[in-house]
Amino acid sequence: MSVTEPVPDPAAPSESTPSDSTPSDPTPTRSNPMRGRVVSAGETPASMGNIANIITVVRILLAPVFVWLMVLDGGELGLWRWIAGALFIVSITTDSVDGFLARSRNLVTDFGKLVDPIADKILVGAALVTLSVLGELWWWVTIVILVREFGITIFRFLMLRDHVIPAGFLGKLKTVIQAVAVSFALVPLWTVLGDWVLWANWTLMGAALALTVVSGVQYLWDAWRVTRVAKAAR
Repeated sequence: MSVTEPVPDPAAPSESTPSDSTPSDPTPTRSNPMRGRVVSAGETPASMGNIANIITVVRILLAPVFVWLMVLDGGELGLWRWIAGALFIVSITTDSVDGFLARSRNLVTDFGKLVDPIADKILVGAALVTLSVLGELWWWVTIVILVREFGITIFRFLMLRDHVIPAGFLGKLKTVIQAVAVSFALVPLWTVLGDWVLWANWTLMGAALALTVVSGVQYLWDAWRVTRVAKAAR
């Protein structure tokens, strides 16, 4: 008795061909960080190029312009020095403006959180270094302040990525006093109002230096406590 082999159905899948074709994984599309809200308030994602971040970036770009004006004056306390001082005051004031816009209009972004504090330190650091180069501020004062500012910033990003340590009262007060002290040191009011302004300048700079050191120690202490609590909770 002969056995007739079944004729394979051409529509049926072969053994070497899977019955269901596996679709290739689509390439993940990366959202454009520049898309989103720029000025308007809302709950949708904010653009990295929003108005608050633009002001922050402009503050960074103004730092070399400020230094150029200071060098252009060359310690003569002339018109360029007054312009440089005015530019610093306007620039450092924008820190409050971009912060207000970011919070009130929900424009807070990771880029802004990273760049905003760096922008302030670049501007203040440029002013301190320039004053020391011109011989109007002791170098050790500039070095202590810069080591604290950039050291704490690096420490925050590298060591405390899993923990948020909010700025304390002393840290916020330090920022304000630094801005006021540097502004008074830059604008040569003593040439108009008398030498008593110099004493006021040194008093403000001394207060800024003390708050810089004390607030830095406080931040490290708070960071150590938070880290210890986090390790104990694991």
